[in-house]
Amino acid sequence: MLSADIACAILVAATAVALPVCANLVTKRLLTISDAGEANALILTVGAVMLGLLAVQMVAVFFVDYRGHVMGARIEAAVRQELFDHCQKLSFSFYDRQRTGQLMSRITGDSLWLGELFHHGPEDVSIAILKYGGAMLVLVYIDPVLAGLILLLTPAAVAYALHFNRRMNHALERSKQQIAGVNERLEDSLAGIRVVQSFANEKLERDRFALENERFLASRADGYRSEAWFSVGTESFAQFITILVIVIGGIRIVSSAMTVADLLTFLLCVAVLVDPVKRLANFVRLWQEGYTGFVRAMEILDIEPDIVDRPDARTLPVPKGEIRFEDVSFGYEADSSDVFENLSFAIAPGEFVALVGPSGVGKSTLCSLIPRFYDVQAGSILIDGADIRDVTLSSLRQHVGVVQQDVYLFAGSVADNLRYGRWDATDTEVEAAARAANAHDFIMALPGGYDTEIGQRGVRLSGGQRQRLTIARAFLKNPAILIFDEATSALDNESERAVQQALLGLAKGRTTIVIAHRLSTVRHADRILVLSADGIVEQGRHEDLMARDGIYAGLHSVQASM
Repeated sequence: MLSADIACAILVAATAVALPVCANLVTKRLLTISDAGEANALILTVGAVMLGLLAVQMVAVFFVDYRGHVMGARIEAAVRQELFDHCQKLSFSFYDRQRTGQLMSRITGDSLWLGELFHHGPEDVSIAILKYGGAMLVLVYIDPVLAGLILLLTPAAVAYALHFNRRMNHALERSKQQIAGVNERLEDSLAGIRVVQSFANEKLERDRFALENERFLASRADGYRSEAWFSVGTESFAQFITILVIVIGGIRIVSSAMTVADLLTFLLCVAVLVDPVKRLANFVRLWQEGYTGFVRAMEILDIEPDIVDRPDARTLPVPKGEIRFEDVSFGYEADSSDVFENLSFAIAPGEFVALVGPSGVGKSTLCSLIPRFYDVQAGSILIDGADIRDVTLSSLRQHVGVVQQDVYLFAGSVADNLRYGRWDATDTEVEAAARAANAHDFIMALPGGYDTEIGQRGVRLSGGQRQRLTIARAFLKNPAILIFDEATSALDNESERAVQQALLGLAKGRTTIVIAHRLSTVRHADRILVLSADGIVEQGRHEDLMARDGIYAGLHSVQASM
């Protein structure tokens, strides 16, 4: 497609130069023909040739504008897909450091400018060079002196363009950074609109957005100023050349060094020269926008995921469910173990284990290490005796189901969100999972039942309803290892009891880890691990820990008194 696009660009340039040549031919020949019939025949013949050239030019221009744009759009889509696919592979630690608005700007905006550059760049450069080169050849043939003068003025125009080109580059880079800030502020404010309005902070959000908007406006104003100087220079150069040709050409006609036909051809060729200047100006703009977009896109693509499969990683078969932590040390910063240090414990296959302890001691972090959302700094985590770093990520996460504390539902129907646990699930299996999570009754009360659209992040549902859907989604996945991270925190007492019963039923025959602040949800656990800043300080059944009258008993008495 690129070859065909450039071929048509060459035709556009060739026909544009051929038209002044035809005009020169007919005007010169007419001066030597005295017979009116012969003159008319010549005019009609050359006119027919020029119409033919125009037809070729129209076809070529249509192909360049249509198929060339489609080619650019395909490249843009491919780059955007590659960026999205790469972002899907990046680890949790990457998203801990990044802002969603910035990433959205890079994936959508930068890929758009890349597509524009890939389309217009090759054809604009080809047309500009061929038009300028062809027109200059004609001018040198007609009058080398005047053509040489135009050539001497070209370096000054190029230097002028390069100067403002650099200024445009800096301004465009600032603009891309500022529009990313605008996107970030917009996404954050609209996603949290309920919090904004509940605190009556609309004015605060307007002021914050206005600040980012003004910064973007200032960066665009700088860019437009440089672009205006650039446009003024290129347009004025073309007009200055036209005036120069008229004045010097007129003098040379008086001195019989040039004919009127040559001057006419010169003026037509100068008009042809205007288009290459505009195309080069457009190319410079697209180059700056596309190149800065390319650099920003490559910054993302150059980031390697922290969590990857080892070269010899094998598929994890359906595990029995034994989990063992052996001297595990972990911290969110590189070479840090500020969360855990030399943590060791084991969970037997099919055991129901609860993790309790004060906030901030690393309960959720511990569970995030099992599906390798993060990698340990030292030590190892084993499932059925196999180091989780020796098995593929996809097979590991296929057998580990996680209901996270941060409830997230996608835009779409209830059924779509439930099937996110297993896309090939039947309607019967979807309904069974919903019943297990005590969600079927409220789903059927919705206007469309399982086909009801729930909105972005499930905004049309209550907090408890959203949480029950995420639990049902995990039930549908039916993994060998279940992790519930504060999974019942948003449920009322009645729903919590129902989910507890469903959880106890689902936990049979599989390893289950439950993190809960509500200690009532873990009374029936086979074993309770009490986590503190010093690691696991107590473990045992509820009755044993209460009899010990230690940290767990203290936490339980505090909750009982609330």
